[in-house]
Amino acid sequence: MTPVTQESHGLPGTGLRATSDEAPVTAKALAGGHSAHALHAPAAGETASRINDYRELFKFRVTTMVVITAWAGFYLGSMMSGISSVQRGLLDTLIGIALVSAGSGALNEAVERKTDARMLRTAQRPLAAGRMSLSHGILLGIGCIAAGAAWLTFYTNPITGTLTLITAFTYVAVYTPLKRYTTLATFIGAFPGAMPPLLGWTAARGSIEWPAVALFSILFVWQFPHFMAISWMYRDDYARAGIRMLPVVHPDGRSTVLEALVYAVLMIPVSLTPVYLHMTGITYGVVAAFLGLIYLGYTIRFAKITSARSMIESRMYARDLLKVSVIYLPLLLTAMMLNAAGKR
Repeated sequence: MTPVTQESHGLPGTGLRATSDEAPVTAKALAGGHSAHALHAPAAGETASRINDYRELFKFRVTTMVVITAWAGFYLGSMMSGISSVQRGLLDTLIGIALVSAGSGALNEAVERKTDARMLRTAQRPLAAGRMSLSHGILLGIGCIAAGAAWLTFYTNPITGTLTLITAFTYVAVYTPLKRYTTLATFIGAFPGAMPPLLGWTAARGSIEWPAVALFSILFVWQFPHFMAISWMYRDDYARAGIRMLPVVHPDGRSTVLEALVYAVLMIPVSLTPVYLHMTGITYGVVAAFLGLIYLGYTIRFAKITSARSMIESRMYARDLLKVSVIYLPLLLTAMMLNAAGKR
């Protein structure tokens, strides 16, 4: 909101003199809002509610994770180039990627507003609940994506700006609507989900290289046990909304467990590729193997959902895997960054 100045209301102390023809501005007129310039103060809690709505619209927590993983890619790319990552380029990269991620989240909620309204965990999102207009959400989403892609193109390089636009398009226009038709949407959605560290790398290096592909692969594989846990926990919600997640189509849980296990096993060799590519030292390899075994262990434990005695127990196994997955990834990236190899 633009600030209300004294001059705009002709109040005393402005240096403006009222003529004898002008009616005085009374306190009653100001309080009653009859003046065209009446002040409007937000109701109690309105500002906090609006801020929370924008946090939801822009998927603040998801965008934060995107920024963190993009930072890891930029850091590793800078190390490979033999330059410090503490530079203006890092800020430009994170600003651009954050804008595109936030805009993609807004458009995702615009497309899914009707299905969100049917699910308990998303029914209170601003577009689903009707607290924000559809046009407002779409304009904000498109504006953020356009601004972020232009920022990256101008301040980093065209390849990063172009890849970011492709990522946003795949997420919003392909993955989001596809969820209502096929379980393959999860696989397709993993591609834009794995892009942030690759984008960070290209912003630092200006090209797609094998180390960037390795970072992409790590995030790609990591997502499946993570998302299988989420989809099992909220399978009733997904079913209510008509979203064809694996636990909805195959409610016995066997396919969900199998997919999670396959990718948890793959996670161990994939997480070791930075050692093979000389991006890191052996210390990272030891840490990655240890973390991978823990991740696999909790995924094996997740398999108990098929024999759990109650819904509460099966959700507990899924929730534990979800928590481990969100701890695992930052620890893995931190170990990679701390043991990163310099310019060869």
